[in-house]
Amino acid sequence: MIKAQNIVKSFEGRTVLKDISVEFGTGQTNLIIGRSGSGKTVLLKSLVGLHEVDEGTIYYDDVCFSQLDFKARKQIRKDVGMIFQGGALLDASTVEQNVKLPLDLFTDQTEEEKMERVNYCLKRVNLENANKLYPSELSGGMIKRAAIARAIVMNPRYLFCDEPNSGLDPQTSIVIDNLIHDITKEYNITTIINTHDMNSVMEIGEKIVFIYEGEKWWEGSKDVILHADNKELNDFVFASAMAKRAKSVIR
Repeated sequence: MIKAQNIVKSFEGRTVLKDISVEFGTGQTNLIIGRSGSGKTVLLKSLVGLHEVDEGTIYYDDVCFSQLDFKARKQIRKDVGMIFQGGALLDASTVEQNVKLPLDLFTDQTEEEKMERVNYCLKRVNLENANKLYPSELSGGMIKRAAIARAIVMNPRYLFCDEPNSGLDPQTSIVIDNLIHDITKEYNITTIINTHDMNSVMEIGEKIVFIYEGEKWWEGSKDVILHADNKELNDFVFASAMAKRAKSVIR
């Protein structure tokens, strides 16, 4: 579980997050949605500690993360996996080396133990034959799957995903969505996904938090989002669906 209480965050005098309180459950896919500039990315980065909040508290289970010093936060970060928007693989390293990197940095495992874990994670994301390939040799979907393998190699308790479907075609996006959902259930992870993809919302949105102009404007699930009595949310859902349809036509 990750919980935010009364979070406020400002940049250069402009308040981006306005008194947000929300709880993200364990073993479910929690989605943060909102239009560009709404504050959803700032919220995600605040939760993971990339931004320091001005007010409020953030809890990882029963630990108050926002009040920990650097050393104590480092211990918790060993339990955190992160999937960045573009995958963020190291271009000069092979898939195997990219996935093994967290083990090299944060564990004292033998090389044999590391490779056993790397190979397990690559197999889990259907990349068991990609060990020696470089990112330039991978498709967009393969890059995202390699990024997921790296994110789970430390067996994290918390998983953060920033626009994991960015740049992917609809069919590959569904594959990535289902993979993240399945891994969340399999390992009982607290997964938080920042997205504007309505397909993701309708596929795996077990909990959805809609951010509007820096405020938590609505929360619910995929089962009720299309029937919500919330004008701003309805406008966002309609605009997102139309944009998705337009991209499909262009393709």
